Amino acid sequence: MRANGFKLGVQSAAFTLALCGVGQAADAGKGPISRQSIESKAEYCLICHGASGQGFRGYFTMPRLAGQQPQYIENQLHAFKEGRRVNPIMQNVVTAVSPGMIRPLADYLRGLNAPPHGGGPTEGAALGKRIFETGLPDANIPACAVCHGPDARGTRQIPRLAGQLYWYVTKTLTNFGRERGQRGEDSSGIMAPVARNLSPAQISAVAAYVSSLK
Repeated sequence: MRANGFKLGVQSAAFTLALCGVGQAADAGKGPISRQSIESKAEYCLICHGASGQGFRGYFTMPRLAGQQPQYIENQLHAFKEGRRVNPIMQNVVTAVSPGMIRPLADYLRGLNAPPHGGGPTEGAALGKRIFETGLPDANIPACAVCHGPDARGTRQIPRLAGQLYWYVTKTLTNFGRERGQRGEDSSGIMAPVARNLSPAQISAVAAYVSSLK
């Protein structure tokens, strides 16, 4: 099983590097970026993130991009470029995204309106709703809604959580300190102490709740 996993990982990395060449060709022109170039780059993103940006659960869980806040996408792409957010695949991918393409691409992805991916566990969603709406003051866990909004759609650099894949939310909250803020302060750093205070059961509950939202 480990050998197969390694082989799949190598194949995925090779596929990503091949895509980088395609993406760089789409950005090669000078002057204003055309709608066609933006759509071409978006197609390059959606190969992994789902045909409508709804996210994808395969060998790697790919997060939902549809409806995501553009400023958040911008910040995270820069964090990958600068090594402040660790993900070997995305750190290769961002080499194919020119600086001038980042905001138009983020705006395009914001306009996608895919339904939630679904398929994750639903147990604990009631607890997740309570944590999201009111927090757990005794455990020093603030309400998620304070920053992410009552509809979980985020604002500006605060990401949308509504419809995000259950598995991606659990992975992100569990590994937050290891994947963010590796060099300098990431704009998402405010989440680090919150993630540390959440138990595995509470993380699962929050993920079950937000993954069901539209």
